[in-house]
Amino acid sequence: MGRVTTTDRRTALRAGAGLVAGGALAAGCATTGSTASPAHASASGPVPAAKATPLTAPAPRAFPQQPAQITHGPRDRPRIALTFHGQGDPKIATALLTEAEKHGAHLTVLAVGTWLDTHPEMARRILDGGHDLGNHTQRHIAVNTLSEADALAEITGCADRLKRLTGSIGTWFRPSRAPAASPLVQRLAHRVGYPHVLSYDVDSLDFTAPGAPAVTRKVLAEVRGGSVVSMHFGYADTVAALPAVLDELHRRGLRAVTTTELLS
Repeated sequence: MGRVTTTDRRTALRAGAGLVAGGALAAGCATTGSTASPAHASASGPVPAAKATPLTAPAPRAFPQQPAQITHGPRDRPRIALTFHGQGDPKIATALLTEAEKHGAHLTVLAVGTWLDTHPEMARRILDGGHDLGNHTQRHIAVNTLSEADALAEITGCADRLKRLTGSIGTWFRPSRAPAASPLVQRLAHRVGYPHVLSYDVDSLDFTAPGAPAVTRKVLAEVRGGSVVSMHFGYADTVAALPAVLDELHRRGLRAVTTTELLS
């Protein structure tokens, strides 16, 4: 057996950090109801230092053939995008990422800023797996209902966390607590640097905790070429449903790719 160096031990410890960190389960992006999990830091609060050297992550891209608010990709290609609201227990998030990678699938993760504050190592884990990483506001509150100044703070708060951790504001922005951005939020996101707002055409409803079979049925009943599917980290049902979803997508000849690849 080869000699284990100090660098090897430090690398292993960093890689395992996401498996031992705790976290509250995520709240779904419903249009009504209470706010999401309690904020761990205010939008203006300090950003904890990353546990690893910041990455050079991809920046947002403009897709000239796509609208400012994207709900799906080209229907004539055998590709779909599974997009995840990034919040909740990092052990569940890691399990989802690992399961997707076993199937050769790549995901799109829209991270909540306070989640990144608490679990900065997850930014590296997501990007190292070949997945897209984007912005899902700082505190996961109903951004469409906020004043212009407050909505801008929610978008820039998460963008700043992403920039500090990865060198990029993230490839996508998705509004919190709404399936689509209001005209104001859409304009603000563009001002911050996101050419498009990412919506979706298939809602798994996994945040309602209906059970893994129900999540699987809902996704597979509605998904088709070009679909953008909304799912969530933080729910055991989603982890349990993912293998069956990916197996059936493969049987239908549909590949689960990042949203960037879906639109490229």
